[in-house]
Amino acid sequence: MSRYLIQNLHAMPTVAGSANSIRIQGDVITAIGEDLPLEDGETAIDGRHCVAYPGFVNTHHHLAQSVLKGIPEGRQVPLGEWLAQVPYRYWPKITPDDMYVAAKVGFYELLRSGVATCADQHYLYHAGTSPELEDAVWQAAEELGIRFVLCRGATTTTGSHRGMQGNRIQPETLDLAISRMEASRQRYHDGSDLSMRRLVVAPTSLVHTSPRDDLLAFGEFAKAHGLKRHTHLLEVSYDEQVAQTQHGMSAVDYADSCGWLGEDVWFAHLVKADRPAIDKLARSGTRIAHCPTSNSRLGSGIAPVIDMAKAGMKITLGVDGSASSEGGSMLQEMNFAWLLHRTQHGADATSPEGVMGWATENGADLLGFKTGKLALGYGADIVLYRLDSPRLAGIHQSEWAPVMAGEPSEIHMSFVNGKPVVQGGRVLGVDEQQLTQDAMNVVQRLKSLVNS
Repeated sequence: MSRYLIQNLHAMPTVAGSANSIRIQGDVITAIGEDLPLEDGETAIDGRHCVAYPGFVNTHHHLAQSVLKGIPEGRQVPLGEWLAQVPYRYWPKITPDDMYVAAKVGFYELLRSGVATCADQHYLYHAGTSPELEDAVWQAAEELGIRFVLCRGATTTTGSHRGMQGNRIQPETLDLAISRMEASRQRYHDGSDLSMRRLVVAPTSLVHTSPRDDLLAFGEFAKAHGLKRHTHLLEVSYDEQVAQTQHGMSAVDYADSCGWLGEDVWFAHLVKADRPAIDKLARSGTRIAHCPTSNSRLGSGIAPVIDMAKAGMKITLGVDGSASSEGGSMLQEMNFAWLLHRTQHGADATSPEGVMGWATENGADLLGFKTGKLALGYGADIVLYRLDSPRLAGIHQSEWAPVMAGEPSEIHMSFVNGKPVVQGGRVLGVDEQQLTQDAMNVVQRLKSLVNS
């Protein structure tokens, strides 16, 4: 069992009282205090000039998009056209080897920004999908040591989804999707408090990619196996239009009619949620993965998370796919979330402390992990940011400097489940030069296929 003592920390702002040391034994935090003595068998980590935060929890991502950044046809268009021009145009051409590289790039970006847990909405499933495409993501997560939740997407009809129709993607049948989910559940899912692998049932879009009966069946499968549920909703007004036209009710009422509200459910985006929708979501305990960078990049709008929080909804943060943000930094997402809502609600609307809660405790609670806090008995997901750089030295409230200043910030050391994953700003186990070349090769191959 590995044992570490982090000493001499400048600050731990999420911990009450005076403390500058954290003891790790195995995968948990066993002591927090002032000047804890080094014990036999412990490795000392000098945290001088560092602030310690809980490892961040990213509740919505699309790792496959790590090799689809900045595609010209998708740069100046809104969500609907972007989907057709970017992910759905490239999706059928991504091989398991491509997916492995994309996942490594995505995990690399997340880890070097302080993330310990990633929930990925992986939707690259169609009738002829190879199981190796999903296996590649699990493998990359294991190799880089990140806590990973695979939100297993499913598309059982092209429905109103123009991106799928235009690219002639043959959807899965319901039976095929569920049989594949069950195979993944048996092979990978671990529901324990500090598991490194979880499965979530996550039809790709609540309104567009699965009919009502299929949504009911997915919900029944999730509940039968104790799995959480996730999908996209109300990123743009089109969801509301389709729900009203096809079902005669609002998008959130339609979700309710399908059994897709509750404490085990969270939606990505909810940009266009109105007051009645917010109230209903709050009463049901449904939660949100807020993705402000992607919502801004695509011109979708600003999710009303301040109103949601006031109504009692728990807010979590997601970096979303890199094809709609060109990056995957959770620290930058936190910084932007802190700033963005002040433009709408005033200078006291958000705080570094509040945004930290969205990115850590709320996300861990949503996903069901005993992490997200620096506390005794909690998983040792810990990130140490260096404060001794010129750009941070002038910040008076230095314990919040990384959040307030955003990127670039250097991680001195980061732990996931008590194991080092980042040291001296470098992600352990990653040959950066090789990964860069691999990603460039994937991009060139995809470009040649799409443009041929």
